[in-house]
Amino acid sequence: MTKEKILQSLKKIVDPELGINIVDLGLIYKIDIDQKKKTVKVVMTLTTPFCPFNNYLIEQVKDTLNNFKFGKVNLQLTFDPPWDPEMMNSELKKKIKVNQSKIHESFKKPKRKKR
Repeated sequence: MTKEKILQSLKKIVDPELGINIVDLGLIYKIDIDQKKKTVKVVMTLTTPFCPFNNYLIEQVKDTLNNFKFGKVNLQLTFDPPWDPEMMNSELKKKIKVNQSKIHESFKKPKRKKR
């Protein structure tokens, strides 16, 4: 069992509000695997402490981790540090920045012609 395999599986979990997987969003802070004890500890966060899908996301992560047949799964939810868009992976940040630029451009007022 590797951290990479777990991350690949966790990428299947999509934040219902944003439509983006929790790994690319940067919600997974840490994964510790103890092969001898067959345990895994995952430290994660949510985009906000008031996330309406907190129970859904937590259950999805637990279910995904349990599929790996660890003897013990420890899921720790933290808001320290609080999630920030800078925690997203670089590809996602680029994509969102491009989209934000397009959105900002569409809201700019057209210049008036001088009379």
